[in-house]
Amino acid sequence: MLAGAAAGALAAGGIYELVDQLAGEAPKRAVPFDRPDEQHLLDSVSVVLDNDVEVVVPPRHHQLITANIHTDDARGAQRQLSDVLDELERTYDQTPAGLGVTLGWGLPYFERYVPEAWRVHAPHDRRARKPALLPAVRFPSDPQETVLERNDVAILLRSDSRDHLAHGAGVLNLDFLDVTSVRRGFVGGGLPKKMSMAAGVPGADLVPETAQLFLGFTSTQKDALGPRLIANHETLGLVELGPRHYFRQGTHMHVSHLFEDLEAWYLNFDFDERVATAFQPGRPHVREGTLTVPQPLRRADSSRDVERDFRRQGRIGHSSSIQASSRLQHDYVADDGTVYQKGTAIPQRADFNTLDNPFAWSSRREVDGMEAGPRAGLHFVVFNPSSDDFHRNRMAMDGRLPDGTKLPLSARARQQGFNSILRTTHRQNFLVPPRRHRSFPLAEL
Repeated sequence: MLAGAAAGALAAGGIYELVDQLAGEAPKRAVPFDRPDEQHLLDSVSVVLDNDVEVVVPPRHHQLITANIHTDDARGAQRQLSDVLDELERTYDQTPAGLGVTLGWGLPYFERYVPEAWRVHAPHDRRARKPALLPAVRFPSDPQETVLERNDVAILLRSDSRDHLAHGAGVLNLDFLDVTSVRRGFVGGGLPKKMSMAAGVPGADLVPETAQLFLGFTSTQKDALGPRLIANHETLGLVELGPRHYFRQGTHMHVSHLFEDLEAWYLNFDFDERVATAFQPGRPHVREGTLTVPQPLRRADSSRDVERDFRRQGRIGHSSSIQASSRLQHDYVADDGTVYQKGTAIPQRADFNTLDNPFAWSSRREVDGMEAGPRAGLHFVVFNPSSDDFHRNRMAMDGRLPDGTKLPLSARARQQGFNSILRTTHRQNFLVPPRRHRSFPLAEL
């Protein structure tokens, strides 16, 4: 019964079938390049101009599947999964118009199935002097009930086509994958309001008509997203790759789910305070109703800037606070000669709006707190070079800055950026191998 329910959840669309009806024709995409070695990258992603700012147009449909492994033959399962992934590659380009498939592997997989090889080849964070893949932690503003998950694998599917997504999920429903959750969602200008209105979510009428996310402001500005290879383990020299560089061209993926209180956001915060909360307190005046607020490289904040704003304004802004760790504080020249300018963003986000409560389907309904009825939320997916690199960014949201400064902010206080209107329900970290090792990494060793 459980397996049948999981298969049905993988294939069914539910309320997300409305996405295409409400959004209309999918955007035109460019012809793809050669398939990248990095499985977390998408090619032919469109860029549009909004308010004189370059904005990346993500795939419309997203689905994330978590699972545990159940097999006595890891090598055989490796070959079977690899064959399925190869078949999907022959069918679809790795683009929004095709199908993006990204597999991240959790610590439980490495520790149970390949412990000896993992001890030899696990990447390590030079700066943190810790493994590059760490267990998830609760941050100061997380509620005590936040679930720290221990899934073996997470499969992220992205496409402009819901049919492509459904097909990919269907063929990946393999016997040795015990699905633990199915998480669905969408991204696209105007969809948050239309979808939340259709679902009857409280506060839906307050969401701006053309907003990309439930909280209104455009989040996929090109300058706010890491360039193509920057989140790779090796690019910034943060990660030691081990004796055979097994995980070169891989990265780290953090996955979490957050509920968003739309009524608290739009009714308790006027527009100017929403700008200060999302970006920076004391920011020069932003015209009422503006959704795409420029965040250029040259304006990236340091820890000193964040502390100065807090002393003057008594609060921190979300973008400003994390820029001290999420953007380069000086120019950097990578091994391949690429010059990354000061202010360049490091994380590559793949988050998406959701009406899940908190998931579309779960094998552990009580543990995961599954409830009836839709709720506005975000499945937050982000690629960083390591777990510690992500942890530094998230700690900055709580006023714990990378230079050691601790701002006196109460957990989930109104002055603490978004944290007063967000509630994180789940977290887990994953390692994303390069494409050549995406199926049961290290099992062949």
